[in-house]
Amino acid sequence: MTRLHIVLSLLLVASSLLLVRTSYERGRLFAANQRAETEGLRIEQEFKRLDAQRQLNATNQRVARDAEQRLKMRKDPQRMEVFDAAPAGGRP
Repeated sequence: MTRLHIVLSLLLVASSLLLVRTSYERGRLFAANQRAETEGLRIEQEFKRLDAQRQLNATNQRVARDAEQRLKMRKDPQRMEVFDAAPAGGRP
């Protein structure tokens, strides 16, 4: 009878330790999931911000201004765009 009590006691201790371990692991995984969801929301917000900025930069007036300033393009009287000579070290 005492052997049976010892075996059952050991099984009870092992079961208790397993329960504590799984409970701890569940909490750890829940916290990691919360962090991942928060990071996902942050990334989604940043994507929306960058997409809005990209759309703003692609407006016609902005493109025309950048073409004149950065690429040294100018309007021809017949409304055709003409390229000036490429700067040294630049693409032809």
